[in-house]
Amino acid sequence: MKALVLTGIKQFEIQELDTPEIQPNEVLINTAYAGVCGTDHDLYAGRPGSAPAVPPIILGHENSGVVAAIGSEVSNVKVGDRVAVDPNIYCGQCEYCLTQRPELCDHLSAVGVTRNGGLAEQFTAPATVVYKLPDNVSLRDAAAIEPVSCAVHGLDLLKLRPYQKALVIGDGFMGQIFAQLLQAYGVHQVDLAGIFDEKLQRNKEQFGVTETYNTTREQIPADSYDVIVEAVGLPTTQAQAVAAAKKGAQVLMFGVGPQEAHFEMNTYDIYKKQLTIQGSFINPLTFRDAISLVSSGKMNIGGLISHELELEQVQDFLDGKITGVSKAVVKIGA
Repeated sequence: MKALVLTGIKQFEIQELDTPEIQPNEVLINTAYAGVCGTDHDLYAGRPGSAPAVPPIILGHENSGVVAAIGSEVSNVKVGDRVAVDPNIYCGQCEYCLTQRPELCDHLSAVGVTRNGGLAEQFTAPATVVYKLPDNVSLRDAAAIEPVSCAVHGLDLLKLRPYQKALVIGDGFMGQIFAQLLQAYGVHQVDLAGIFDEKLQRNKEQFGVTETYNTTREQIPADSYDVIVEAVGLPTTQAQAVAAAKKGAQVLMFGVGPQEAHFEMNTYDIYKKQLTIQGSFINPLTFRDAISLVSSGKMNIGGLISHELELEQVQDFLDGKITGVSKAVVKIGA
């Protein structure tokens, strides 16, 4: 099979490899599409994602495909099923798994991070993380189910009510997902702040966003929002998120910033406003919800996918040579 192998920091090679063998509890999948996201940028540059990736390894943790073979213990899918794969695999035995916080697992492993993933014609995964797709969800859209599931987990950590006024900071792929998801969860007004006029306008005209702010020239109103989702991960936008919070607000810090980054906040404001500042990590037990949201039409992720790449183009994309991307997926076997 053909595979794109990460052989070192910012080093890829197209290689011909043997078809991977499956264990009794595993599934072999013919890859259709693999999404490429910010985590892949980090892994490519030698930084950790949900866990470190040790070369040589095949990246690709946002995957869809068709079941090619199943192990002797597998009963939830069969050969020929169209599937999407939750990359995250938990040990089930550590303190966090045993207290219903598996996302914090001490022994977390992940398809496309700690084991070979979907930037290859075939890959394997435990049957417990393989989900059959409804007929109306395309394999192309299914490659973006994983980021939707991460956003679902973030919102599951909050207390959402229809009366609330929400702001998403960040007009990248994840910010646009959150803008749709907050509406799907019944929040009556969702605003979006970002830096690209075209994206902001499209979200207002096509995806139900109420107000937009281009932060290169407009100020986000202070003390104005009940829920703020920070989906960038920079100290500037993190400070903007806290400043936008009204009394009793909840701030979700979802954006992944540099490990050494810090931002300043007024601790008295946290006390006086009674703020909740919440982190969010990966996607425990939210994959089925994400599939249902896409299948129901409440999420239009297909409308956010802007580029289909070939395996040979992935390095150029991660090197920044392909621009104007909202979301890129790699077409492998579809």
